[in-house]
Amino acid sequence: MKRRDFLESLAIGGLGLLVAPRALWAEDGEGGSALFAVPTNTGITGSVVVLGGGMAGTTLAKYLRLWGGTGVSVTLVEKEATYTSNIMSNKVLTGQLTLPDLVYRYDVLANHYGVSLVRGEVVGIDTGARRLSLADGSSIAWDRLVVAPGLEFDLMPGMSSASQYDTLVPHAWKAGPQTQLLRNQLLALAGGTRTGDVVMTIPKAPYRCPPGPYERACVVADWLRRNSVPGKLIVLDANPDIIVEKANFAAAFAGGSGFTVDYRPGSTVTRIDPDTRTVEYTDATGAHSIAAGVLNPIPPQRAPKLLADAGLYDPAAGERSAPVSVLSYESTRVPGVHVVGDASSTTQPKAGHIGNQQGKTCADAILRALQGKAPDPAPVTNSACFTPITATTATWLSAVYQYSPETGKMAVPSFHNGGTPIAATGPSAGNYEDMLVWFETLMSDTFG
Repeated sequence: MKRRDFLESLAIGGLGLLVAPRALWAEDGEGGSALFAVPTNTGITGSVVVLGGGMAGTTLAKYLRLWGGTGVSVTLVEKEATYTSNIMSNKVLTGQLTLPDLVYRYDVLANHYGVSLVRGEVVGIDTGARRLSLADGSSIAWDRLVVAPGLEFDLMPGMSSASQYDTLVPHAWKAGPQTQLLRNQLLALAGGTRTGDVVMTIPKAPYRCPPGPYERACVVADWLRRNSVPGKLIVLDANPDIIVEKANFAAAFAGGSGFTVDYRPGSTVTRIDPDTRTVEYTDATGAHSIAAGVLNPIPPQRAPKLLADAGLYDPAAGERSAPVSVLSYESTRVPGVHVVGDASSTTQPKAGHIGNQQGKTCADAILRALQGKAPDPAPVTNSACFTPITATTATWLSAVYQYSPETGKMAVPSFHNGGTPIAATGPSAGNYEDMLVWFETLMSDTFG
């Protein structure tokens, strides 16, 4: 499929994106005309509680109502009043966007689709009694529970507190105050109040957004070049090589887009000192130490402890996310509980577009289950990603995942005619323009 045909398909029905692009499904709370009515006579009834209002949870809540109708009671529990998009947040670092540009509200979800919003922090999941416990002492019962809480971040070796991410060495792998802090630290380099190189670390896969660290390296290196900032960008990658879009990123790192990146694969961080911004690491040649002007350690990530406490995954067995059946995203450990988005363990990437796709697949499966039906036996998802390389260019990657009955997993299928379900293009201004359309379409479909 050609890239522009793909973008047009996002606004078509089925399990794809249903809402045409609109620029302001954001903090202003304004509505648009491309809203679909919630049906009233589907005959489906049930109570579904969704924990977490990110890309997966919000999409799921919306489509449960849009496809299930008014007989399906949907409650979204979220501790934050708004959602800040991780997608495009690297552009906040370069000053092309601000954090308010990436803030989305739940107004349409509640006012148009009839989803009940509960703002609060969940502190316990009682799977036996089918109740959520909130920090304020209240509880919520469910017929079906969907857990979509995102991820938590490990401490890097040598760190004593997660607060050090908030004040000294931001990972900014969850968009918000840390994103602005990292932006301010880069500005300090440009202003001369800090000196030295920018050092970024990448954890071993899987982590949220496979191309994200390489994207950040590109846009930051491009920003350093355009602003004539002394020093270079050093990337310490725990993986043995670039794990996605290798040709595109390797070419960019080597100067193909006007900047260079000192990329060091196979680098295992052994210790960081947040106060001195020193990072120690080992690679095939031995042990090394670097003192950075700006240190951006991206830590390993895992599903929240709340899920482990509920028996949805087992850290003692080495698990870092919750195993699910990808036909329905129902937990393989706890019946009646589904896990979608980054906290689920699947062969698909942990990314916003996939979260949106998983939310729809899960919504469809839950609505079938409420009618006593089996889930769709052949779900298909799409992982699409535009990646800014410079301030004006971006690459494009899209992969199709199809359920494999032989493995029980989502896999990239082999086509009998020799074609490929994976498409990718190099950096271009056209891709950059299409990226903006893709982003608006995706966020409109999720929050609009």
